This record gives sequence, C-alpha cells and structure tokens, in this order.
Amino acid sequence: MRAITGWQEARDEALARIRARDWAPGERIPDEVALAEAWGCARATVNRALRDLAEQGYLERRRKGGTRVPLTPVRRATLTIPIIRQDIEERGQKPGYRLLSDLVETPPETLQQIMGTLPLRHIRALHLADDAPYCLEDRWLNPAVSEDVDFTALSPNEWLVGNVSYSEGTLAFHALPADAAHAEALNCAPGTALLALDRSTRAETPITWVRLTYAPGHRVEAGL
Repeated sequence: MRAITGWQEARDEALARIRARDWAPGERIPDEVALAEAWGCARATVNRALRDLAEQGYLERRRKGGTRVPLTPVRRATLTIPIIRQDIEERGQKPGYRLLSDLVETPPETLQQIMGTLPLRHIRALHLADDAPYCLEDRWLNPAVSEDVDFTALSPNEWLVGNVSYSEGTLAFHALPADAAHAEALNCAPGTALLALDRSTRAETPITWVRLTYAPGHRVEAGL
C-alpha cells in the first residue's frame, strides 16, 4: 500500500481493518512502531489516529496492555476539560484568580503510583466568582511539562488546556468534609460537605493530578 500521509488517513485505515475484522473483536492489534513502519508514516501519526478511535470506542488502549479491539464496540461520551474562568463567565459572574503557593515537593504516597516519586510542582490556587471563593485548585504538575511557566496571573488549569495535549486520563467526583485549609480558602465552616473533582492526565509520562474543590452549594450540570 502507498504511504499514509496524515493521522486522519491512518484512522480511516485502522477503522477499515476493524470493520473488515482483519482486527477481530478482543484481538490485540500491532503496536504503533509496527504500524508506522507498515504504513510508511511517523509513530506520532499512528498514535493520534488510534487515540481518536479509542475516544470513539472502537479501540481500547491500556498502559502496558497494548491496544485491542473491544468485544463490543460502543460509542463513548468524551469529556472536554473546562477552563474554570470560562465556567464562571458563563454563569454571568466576574472571574478572579489568586495563586496561593507554588512549591517543588515529593508527592504523597497516595499519588506516587499515578505521578511517580520524583519531586513535582505543587500548586494551590483559588478561583473567585464575583470576588467570592468558587474553587480551590490543588495541583501536582510534572515540572518537565510546565517549563517554569509563571502561574501568578494565569491558572495552571487554563494554561494546560491551551498548551498541553494528553492521551489518557481519569476523572472522579466525590464529597469531602472541609478541613481547616478548605474552610479558610472557601470561606466555610470546618466539616462542611464540599464537592471535589479528582482528575489525572498523562501522555507518554504523567502530566498532572489535580483536585478541584468547590465552594458549598456548587452544582455540576452536563448535557447528554
């Protein structure tokens, strides 16, 4: 076959193989290096194509487990990481931002399986809506990714959305009682029930883990 010139063409070729059952349900497909060599293109082109098919539910990509055709392909809902400033503006409120701390620290043991054991940038920042506390951003960030970016005026959330691509991630919502730090930052009483969102993203290496904790009464809405 002729050389593939773009990721969309690589995606179409992979999808054709899935639909023709050249790659059968449950089967592990060739790795990216092998496909790049066979198709005469860069590995990054193959990676982008397979990532797109995984986002649509045609493939399952597992770290250390390779890429497989799922037994029952399904369309998957995808989640776009929102910019907190824009969320506040869409609520008709005036956004604000305050950097609380930016330190280099070793992550706690609970995060080392996700982010590794090397020192990371640990950033705490407060997002405001009409000058009132809206969300506390508690983030661990790979220093190799952030490249000494100054987060004094621009939040890590907004910078990452605009500048760093990821290939996989995790997302979890949960409730937690406000500790002393939450109570001070979000202007609530200790023990108040708060909504928290934990999210991690990675590419070839971990990018970031963040906990976003919202002020009391916050509500999340999403369309289907």
